[in-house]
Amino acid sequence: MKVNLRAGSQVALVLLLISSSLAAHDLGQDDALRLRQKGVIAPLEHLLGPALERYPGARLLDAELEEHKDRPVRYIYDIELLTVDGVVREIELDASTGELLKDKEDD
Repeated sequence: MKVNLRAGSQVALVLLLISSSLAAHDLGQDDALRLRQKGVIAPLEHLLGPALERYPGARLLDAELEEHKDRPVRYIYDIELLTVDGVVREIELDASTGELLKDKEDD
């Protein structure tokens, strides 16, 4: 019985990874520049200030622009911050408006 559960959970993990990779993908610098020039997204540096203000003294660890074809907000900045308390926060911002979509402790 353990073997079947283990195999089943491995299959479920693979399916989850595949489905999440189809739902969103990271855009490169050229794509981001093109979207900025067209006015589709705002520059990250304009939107990052309010996110950093939520956690004074936090450091930016990572920032990615993602395209989501299955969500109401199509372009999202996925940001990771390290707070002064040593906690990593995962923040999602609407890349057009800067609206905070998600703010949670990273697992």
